[in-house]
Amino acid sequence: MKRILIAAAALLMAACQPMPSGTSTEMASNDPPVVQTPAPGTDAAACAARGGKMLPQGRMQSLQCVVSYADAGRRCTDGDDCQGDCRVEEVNGTPTAGAAAVGQCQANSSRFGCYTTVEGGKAEATICVD
Repeated sequence: MKRILIAAAALLMAACQPMPSGTSTEMASNDPPVVQTPAPGTDAAACAARGGKMLPQGRMQSLQCVVSYADAGRRCTDGDDCQGDCRVEEVNGTPTAGAAAVGQCQANSSRFGCYTTVEGGKAEATICVD
């Protein structure tokens, strides 16, 4: 049982490491992350058509389309109440998974940060996406 827990912990820690932009021989461990740019006229144009902006996201700072939601901040008890997710952001405290909870509709389509989603009036497990 100990070996399984140790292996699981090692995999989780490895998953949190940033991915290098090149091979391990091409990049020093203290190099800054590389900002990736989308192909001209493809992702950026589609993003703008949806009312979004291409913004650096996550630990790797890759450019992704982020769309703001009109119902941002509205009280909710389920993701169906919102354009995006119904969330309790980490700054507001995190309820225990399965506990009754009221959240707020997320501000935009970014999937990054720490938050607890609310479904059916109950808190889901808190996650952190980086």
